[in-house]
Amino acid sequence: MLGVGAIVGAGIFSSVGQMAAGSPTSPGAGPALVVSYAITAIVCGLAALCYAEIAATVPIAGSAYTYSYVALGEVVAWVIGWDLIIEYAVGNIFVAQSWADYFRSFLLGAFGLDFPIWMAADIQTANDPTVNATVYAAVAAAAPRIGGVAVAFNLPAFLVTAVLTVLLVVGVRESARFNTGMVIFKILLVLLFVGVGAFFLEPAHWRPFAPNGFAGIKEAAALAFFSYIGFDAVSTAAEEARDPQRDLPRGMIASLVICTVLYIATAAVMTGLVPYHDLATGDPLARALRVAGLDALAAFMAFGAVVAVTAVLLVFQFGQPRIFFAMSRDGLLPPVFSRVHPRFRTPHLGTIVTGLFVALAPSFITPAQALELTSIGTLFAFVLVSAGVIALRVREPHRPRPFRCPGYPLTPVASILVCVWLMWQLPAHNWWRLAIWLAIGLVIYGAYGRRHSRLASM
Repeated sequence: MLGVGAIVGAGIFSSVGQMAAGSPTSPGAGPALVVSYAITAIVCGLAALCYAEIAATVPIAGSAYTYSYVALGEVVAWVIGWDLIIEYAVGNIFVAQSWADYFRSFLLGAFGLDFPIWMAADIQTANDPTVNATVYAAVAAAAPRIGGVAVAFNLPAFLVTAVLTVLLVVGVRESARFNTGMVIFKILLVLLFVGVGAFFLEPAHWRPFAPNGFAGIKEAAALAFFSYIGFDAVSTAAEEARDPQRDLPRGMIASLVICTVLYIATAAVMTGLVPYHDLATGDPLARALRVAGLDALAAFMAFGAVVAVTAVLLVFQFGQPRIFFAMSRDGLLPPVFSRVHPRFRTPHLGTIVTGLFVALAPSFITPAQALELTSIGTLFAFVLVSAGVIALRVREPHRPRPFRCPGYPLTPVASILVCVWLMWQLPAHNWWRLAIWLAIGLVIYGAYGRRHSRLASM
């Protein structure tokens, strides 16, 4: 449920439209998005098999950070732990922005209410017409100004993140029950969209099938990694699973298979309901239904997406503090991050810090920036985990492995090569952002982590 909760969410309800339509910095795949998802699923399948082996071998909280620590050493572990902040916290910025768009769509469709546009936008979009000309025009006309700069603040994203942060501080069991209910609901919602939408398809909308050729397909496949990091989120709960050596591989692989089928079906129906270039919006499924004349179902879809994306926010917010917890326990972060609340038994400080960051950032980072940065960070994590499988097999060949990656060593090698190839398809500025982020992390490691680490004290 954690895996499906993370995968079926912002990817299927929001970024699916961005990848089909494209953005100022990347071409869209158009109806060929179904091919992009198939490519991504194959690559994720290779990475998931690597994750499954190393998660079963090292069933400890911390995800790729922990695996890299065991297999590749402290410095590489720090790099990947710092990178995972991009995957979880920055990824959740995009999710929070998507939640805000669907919540506004639901309020407008059901009650005729809406937030002032400048209270549901980021400051870059409010001041730069090249980001999103429609939103810019609306905010520029309504927003208050300070020194000629339009003021914007994403209040819905802030509020939902604050509420979920409180829930995650209170306890894991309560959060898991909440997540399970939302997951069941949103799977039914996706099936409803596919089932009803299939009767209103316009085959003409599928032509041209690949408007930007293979360039659009491969770049959408690289961005689609954002949609698939749910099986990684499963591994962050290793110490809270009853039988992690059995449950983690099953949870990762099953969630990947289930969600791939749902993604491809949804992309096919969505691009058949409305021309792909009209889908560059935060609520593409509701938009597609509305264009098809299904206004009542569009309003219900917006409500359902609010529930669905809430589940994704919950899972990502769940994962990041546990990575902080593992890094702190190894001495790479201050010890306060590995303390648990005396009553709720949760890593409360890391949860609160993550919550504040995700709550405030949607007002300063655009959705496209968050999506692109998360995708390259996720691919980088996959590369290191796949390399960790090889390193651990070489260093500790006799270590018990409840789950063994089939096709070794071809599977992890193929995972590394294809992930690097997809990283190469992303725009160059993503590499610069990743490099700057990792450089900042290495400075922090040199200033604090190297001197306070558990290894340094031995």
